[in-house]
Amino acid sequence: MKKSNDNFFEKSYAVARLIPLGRVTSYGAIATYLGTARSARMVGWAMNASHNDDSVPAHRVVNKKGLLTGKMHFDGTNLMQQLLESEGIRIVDNQIQDFETVFWNPSEESIL
Repeated sequence: MKKSNDNFFEKSYAVARLIPLGRVTSYGAIATYLGTARSARMVGWAMNASHNDDSVPAHRVVNKKGLLTGKMHFDGTNLMQQLLESEGIRIVDNQIQDFETVFWNPSEESIL
């Protein structure tokens, strides 16, 4: 029997897979794109549950202020930051620099 959130998680993963290299989006932006604007936390749960699926770039999903709030869910102390930095994103004190420039809004920039 499928859990009711399985489909939501899969939809969240589909959007996350569209985030371009070197860009980030927020939990809320994904939730809004999916028509469930008040479900940002559930998108976070989906990203946390995705760590066994290398096709989901969960490291590119951050909070609405550009903070790496999900970093504790990655293996290693700074894996989330290291993955983002390897894509050219600058981070200082767990905060993405030039957040407005690297922010990718799925509601404006993609169509599933």
